[in-house]
Amino acid sequence: MRWLAAPALILATGAAAMTPALGDPDTNPALQSAARARQNWILTCQGCHRADATGTPQTTPTMAGFVAKFLQVPGGREYLARVPGVATAALPDAELAEVLNWSLVRFDPANIPAGFQPYTAAEVGRLRQTPLRTEAAVLRASLVARFNADQHK
Repeated sequence: MRWLAAPALILATGAAAMTPALGDPDTNPALQSAARARQNWILTCQGCHRADATGTPQTTPTMAGFVAKFLQVPGGREYLARVPGVATAALPDAELAEVLNWSLVRFDPANIPAGFQPYTAAEVGRLRQTPLRTEAAVLRASLVARFNADQHK
């Protein structure tokens, strides 16, 4: 059984290296239960976004190295909680907030803005009451154009 500890240690070290400023997403103090957030990611999100959050170009946008950029533009934070797969996820508000926070730290720590405040259950509950539907793609394109323009200033 001891031989199982080495791969786990290597994986944990790799995850920590990906999130130097905020720490390991699996032990981040902003999450009530990082283990539950990771499990909910696997069960609820990973099927479309893939285990590494790279998505598929035809159907599911990438999150890896990209998703936290939405936090840098007005309306982007709200967008992340209102996209159809998030807003309609069969999770309680608190667990959905955990998944959002965990995925930001896990898949895009470099783009999390200074002073980021983690999503709360109350905020997620309010935002998911008005889920995006057909307008999600247009809004996403507008937000991406906005943060791309901001980067070139």
